[in-house]
Amino acid sequence: MLRIFFVGDVVGKVGRQALAEHLRRLQGELAADFTVVNIENAAGGFGVTDAVWNELERLPVDVFTSGNHVWDKRETLALLDAQPRLLRPANYPPGNPGRGMVTVSTGQGVPVTVINLQGLTFMTPIESPFTVADRLLGELGPDKRVIVVDVHAEATSEKQALAWYLDGRVSAVLGTHTHVPTADERVLPKGTAAITDVGMTGPYEGIIGFKPRSVLERFLYATPRSFETATGGGALCGVVLEVDERSGRALRIERVRRDGVRAQ
Repeated sequence: MLRIFFVGDVVGKVGRQALAEHLRRLQGELAADFTVVNIENAAGGFGVTDAVWNELERLPVDVFTSGNHVWDKRETLALLDAQPRLLRPANYPPGNPGRGMVTVSTGQGVPVTVINLQGLTFMTPIESPFTVADRLLGELGPDKRVIVVDVHAEATSEKQALAWYLDGRVSAVLGTHTHVPTADERVLPKGTAAITDVGMTGPYEGIIGFKPRSVLERFLYATPRSFETATGGGALCGVVLEVDERSGRALRIERVRRDGVRAQ
């Protein structure tokens, strides 16, 4: 049995501190064999900088995923080409830097494939994550049985639909992007673990990781505002999966949350 630890969207300094503070301890407590972390909001809530990447890559993480905000910092574009373990959604058009799928082996030599996809509902109109998933899975050989999908999307229905569409073909479909952990974790009938959103790793004393004032003003006045990451209520959120490495079927999914981090 393989244990995979997936950590939700790291938001700003508080998120990075929560990850650094809790990650190694949780990996031990959970007996994690493989770790995936979504870092699309790691630099001030928007994208990844060189300095932030240098900070995060020192942590014991096997694969980093992202989403729509990975394009927000220009320097991230070079990182996407240079760092094969840093993924961006695979369904962006050809010609963009980076990749949306990678296979990395555990310490025991078990290959784990991670696929990063982005939803369409209320988001940028790009290629369908359903058809791109079909294409990417068709590229994998029969030895790639353990497959984890990060679906970065707004709509709960779209994320759940993708999980049912891929049921029995991947080990897990894990939702990110909304920064709000959901309580619908389950293993679908054909062996795919699913959850609509694993939640964020960042400051929960705010609105999806940001200080309330500017977010409220945007809703009240319907005009743009600059958002600033919040500084309180730091927590790490994610899930741990148990997967049969011989079949790729998920056996169990459990939510994980650790509180108690504040920006310094």
